[in-house]
Amino acid sequence: MTETVTTKVHVELVHGRARFTEMRSGTFLRAQPLHVDGPVARLALIGSYAMLLAGDDLRLDIHVGPGVWLELVEPSGTVAYHAQGGSASWSASIRVDEDAQLVWRSAPFVVTAGANVRRHTQIGLGDGARALISETLVLGRTYEDGGGPLRSTMRVDHVGKPLLVEDLDLRDTAHRDLPGVLGSNRTMASVLLVGARPGAAEGVHETRLAGSGALARALAPQAHEAQAAVDISWDRWSKKYLDPADHRRTSEIIAP
Repeated sequence: MTETVTTKVHVELVHGRARFTEMRSGTFLRAQPLHVDGPVARLALIGSYAMLLAGDDLRLDIHVGPGVWLELVEPSGTVAYHAQGGSASWSASIRVDEDAQLVWRSAPFVVTAGANVRRHTQIGLGDGARALISETLVLGRTYEDGGGPLRSTMRVDHVGKPLLVEDLDLRDTAHRDLPGVLGSNRTMASVLLVGARPGAAEGVHETRLAGSGALARALAPQAHEAQAAVDISWDRWSKKYLDPADHRRTSEIIAP
């Protein structure tokens, strides 16, 4: 694979309206604006071709400027294929500035048998910013016993201070099948809320973070089962903390 081109998106608030001031399609993902209504914008991330193969290095850079509400949409998921002795990587760098909001309900990330993947997500939020991000990791396709080695790391900083630092090391296929790790499950669905802290955790899948945030997570044999378990958290948090209509009304009130 030749040098990777990073998919880059920068959206700013210009005269009360969201504007994509920088938008560059990368080697693996094409950025496609869907809709803009005042400070609210939606953008699709569309795969350019089959990925991830051995040697692939997918990079994503998202910057949400002050006061913008941005939703990222993925029409299809990512599949890491047999690496043929090699490896692949996926990384996302996300910056959400002051009073901005990001909503990203990502499509499933499937690690097939024989794949070898390193995945990293870096998120930084400014004062008054919020983000709601979901991810579903699937180890193996339906007809496979499990997926190949996966290491998934995440770091979330809120107003310059670390809020969540996670290192999920699932490279040892024998250890990850133990009780207390994945057991017989091959799917993990997560919903991360940053910039707001619910008054109390509801249900066994939710955990309030030490700072301004919360995490809902579920394990299940099938992707739809794990996703269904955390969908309640997604629906409640999105309506209460990241509703685009509320953001639009607030922007109109504070506009000069």
